[in-house]
Amino acid sequence: MPKVQEMVLYYQAVEEKDEQKGRQKEKEKNVRLMKSVLVRMGVRIKNIGPKQVLEQVGWLAGVEGFSASEMTGQEELPVILQDVLVMKNFTSERIDRLLAELRKAGVPKIALKAIVTPQNVSWSFYTLYQELIREHEAMKE
Repeated sequence: MPKVQEMVLYYQAVEEKDEQKGRQKEKEKNVRLMKSVLVRMGVRIKNIGPKQVLEQVGWLAGVEGFSASEMTGQEELPVILQDVLVMKNFTSERIDRLLAELRKAGVPKIALKAIVTPQNVSWSFYTLYQELIREHEAMKE
């Protein structure tokens, strides 16, 4: 039986224009560290850009039966303000290993993480982001 390919959808938050250059360089270094961990673990990486936030999670993750949305380009695209990491085809052991490897590499914690589930596969990436924000806020209380 062939091994199921693990995948990470990664959204890097848009920085404010007046953000200091040093912070941006630090962020770029952290992204390189994270991607090197994923590559070493054999995980496929898909960067999600600001123009893809209204696409369904299933389509972005390459799930059969999903296709690109029929956006006209006229839509106002919502802005995602935090990094988001969405994992597909991970076992709980592999999730634990990934998080341990990221910590070991010195990658700052990504607060908004999810796995692709039957419940969220048809949501837009932005809807998933909003749900992660709600869950994160509820856990802080």
